[in-house]
Amino acid sequence: MNFIKKLWDHSRFDRYFLGILIAVELLMSFTFLGYIHIPPISVTIAYIPILIAGCLLGPAQSAIVGLVFGAASMCKASASYVMPSDAVFSPFLSGAPASSLLLSIGTRTLFGLLVGLAFKLAVKRKHSRLWIGVISAIAPKTHSLLVYSAMGILFPELGYHYSSAFQFDWDDALFAAVCVMIVQILWIVYHRDVMQNVKQCIDQSNSNPYASQKMNLFFAAFEFFMLCMAVCATVYFSERESYMLVQHGFAVSDRISADLLHLQMQFLIASLALNVISVILLVSIYKYMEYKEYKGEMDALTGVMGRRMFLYHCNKVQETNGADPQRTGWFLFVDADYFKEINDTFGHAVGDTVLREIASNLQRIFGDSGKAGRLGGDEFAVIIEKSMPQQELKQRLDQFLKAISTTLTDKKISCSIGAYQFVFPQEVNHLLAETDLMLYEAKEKGRACYAMKACARSGADDHTDT
Repeated sequence: MNFIKKLWDHSRFDRYFLGILIAVELLMSFTFLGYIHIPPISVTIAYIPILIAGCLLGPAQSAIVGLVFGAASMCKASASYVMPSDAVFSPFLSGAPASSLLLSIGTRTLFGLLVGLAFKLAVKRKHSRLWIGVISAIAPKTHSLLVYSAMGILFPELGYHYSSAFQFDWDDALFAAVCVMIVQILWIVYHRDVMQNVKQCIDQSNSNPYASQKMNLFFAAFEFFMLCMAVCATVYFSERESYMLVQHGFAVSDRISADLLHLQMQFLIASLALNVISVILLVSIYKYMEYKEYKGEMDALTGVMGRRMFLYHCNKVQETNGADPQRTGWFLFVDADYFKEINDTFGHAVGDTVLREIASNLQRIFGDSGKAGRLGGDEFAVIIEKSMPQQELKQRLDQFLKAISTTLTDKKISCSIGAYQFVFPQEVNHLLAETDLMLYEAKEKGRACYAMKACARSGADDHTDT
């Protein structure tokens, strides 16, 4: 369970990337893309997604892709028409199920783990790119060594042993070059600034208050629909193939029917893998665009929410909290005192520094219980979403005023603050109007202070100025 949790806690972008690699692995395993037939055996290059996972994601991820590769090879080897050297990979045909599982799944999972560990060490060394190239080059022979060694131990009657992996030919050099080229290109692409920016946007997409859960349901429903349609098509074409052979005078035995269905299942998996790649790419693009829209609503200068997003968030908070006389919150207006004078005297760069300090301290002091936003100019707002005693709010406001007072060495910075306590849910327009009254009251009392209006549980109002 901890292993699964660690994988799930990994970068969202990397989880999507792992899903694509698994789908590519299945696509290569069940099409000609992953195999080159050289009698009497088939030479596979379907381990390339394992190398990519090991280099860019880690040992656990490459071991998972290796397990998928092993399961796919076991599935392919379970057809009745495969050659004897391939049939040993199937627990249904080899006569030694445990040995076949170790050969087909065990060796590929071990290969993925070893490759991932090797890449993990390589990236920590000097000249890491060179070491990555070396590991990529020897990976094909490492894979062959593991498979041939297992075949020699588990199925010695076939005549294969570890030394079979050390037979070199021109195609071995070609395979090694292909592995090095693909891994190095993807390493460069993965670490480019553009890709890292995309990764950051997708990873942080959960923090987007605009995010719609309905779209996630839509993508899940779409994928389920495609799965159902693909299964129906597989069964249909399998039956039509059998019918077509009968019509042409071929006797279709139960064994032939099973093999036809087996082929259709392989086609089904390859089709679904291609579909999964498409859906993951669509989801990634959607998450990226959605987060970019969200970032566009953030205030670029201070890093807090802009006016529209902050008010949207306030409405969402009210909607998600039902009527509860025991649940209260606070709404704050924070206005920098004499800000025009600061800009005129010290310049706009200093004024920007003051605004950033105000926003930073609002987030630091109130971030554990609410959200801050910049409504425009030198005016900020905070919604405190948790019940907070009036005395605690006073302490935090005093802390805030003290923190911003030393922002500039030549002038003491202060703010006027209006605070209004409300019971959930409350109309946002009402919050704005009531808090605005408190803000002007604080300004009338000389600024550099706060005015508070606390609602009593009984319904009466407790008015406090400081």
